[in-house]
Amino acid sequence: MRTNRRTFLMASGLTAAAATRAYGAADMIRLGLIGCGGRMRDLASSAQKAGGQILAVCDVYEPQRDEFREKSDNLASAHLDYRALLDTKDIDAVIIASPNHWHVRMARDAMLAGKDVYLEKPITHTVEEGAALLQAVRSSNRILQSGMQQRSWVHFQSAAELIQAGNIGRVTRVRTYWFQNYQEHAPKKPIRVELLDWKQWLGSAPDQPFTEEKFRNWRWFWDFGGGAMTDLFTHWIDVVHWAMKSPEPNVAYTMGDRYVFDVWECPDTIQAVFRYPGFEVNYEGTMVSSVDDGGLEFRGTEATLKIDRGGFTVFREGARNGNPVLSERSFQDGTISHMQNFLDCVRSRKEPNAPVQTGISAALAGQIGNLALRRGNEIKWPQKT
Repeated sequence: MRTNRRTFLMASGLTAAAATRAYGAADMIRLGLIGCGGRMRDLASSAQKAGGQILAVCDVYEPQRDEFREKSDNLASAHLDYRALLDTKDIDAVIIASPNHWHVRMARDAMLAGKDVYLEKPITHTVEEGAALLQAVRSSNRILQSGMQQRSWVHFQSAAELIQAGNIGRVTRVRTYWFQNYQEHAPKKPIRVELLDWKQWLGSAPDQPFTEEKFRNWRWFWDFGGGAMTDLFTHWIDVVHWAMKSPEPNVAYTMGDRYVFDVWECPDTIQAVFRYPGFEVNYEGTMVSSVDDGGLEFRGTEATLKIDRGGFTVFREGARNGNPVLSERSFQDGTISHMQNFLDCVRSRKEPNAPVQTGISAALAGQIGNLALRRGNEIKWPQKT
């Protein structure tokens, strides 16, 4: 790793004294993109719709760099090393959508370089990274928006308010689920290994040979991701933490296995149960069947609220024929609203809808679930040292 002002400051425990640019309400926010894979396509599109201008892109795979430079009308500079992008003076903020094991390191470097950060979930890869990231945000005075877009999705906001106001009674159980089918993916172009810097992609992960499966489906390998617990469940448990005002479980029980995708390390089918003070949460999902997609059910003593990314419906206890008594639908992808909130906070310097602590708590719950899976199925939290 090269030594420069940022790495010296990090090693010495000091913080960068970068000046904050003064923004007008209509000023274009100048963006750098780090990790130009599939998720970044949605994030970049949302950023442009929300008033961001892409002026730099970074990826270790040349075809992806080229794709996103074209999306900027060829205005963006292209970089192999994200640190070169951070040295670009005309960048106000960065969007990070790299593999999970790079998230904290990239975010800390970005903040030390004086950039605000939109950090895709899960914002940490390990339990230990949470404290380091929290300290980096607090000491830098930078804006960090966690990629928990439900926090800016109008019908999720309405649902959280209903639950917090006691409109469905006392909630004792929350069911969360997500079903996807990785068998249905369309054929993709083969990876041109000669255009990929695999060593740079690995970063802090143990050295290992390139495989296309790891490069494409890194979320399902422990060195780079955490499977369904940190990819999908993280979104839903953040909604639970928000609505129930309870940020951390005290017991987790998880079981799962690789029934179809035996080349993976993480389970393709999984169930987990979490005990929070006063209520329980369960998660169930598989990557081989997509019927029902994903959602949550809050079971209260007076009513049940069912919610997904399309909207929510409330069913009152005792209502005839199970007819809903209240419903609300969504008319815009929450990622657009979430990115708009981030850019607005870059201008105003106000706290974003999903500040760092919310992202850390959501990631932690998934990490606790994975620890239970890998340590005999059950774990109590916090652990005794």
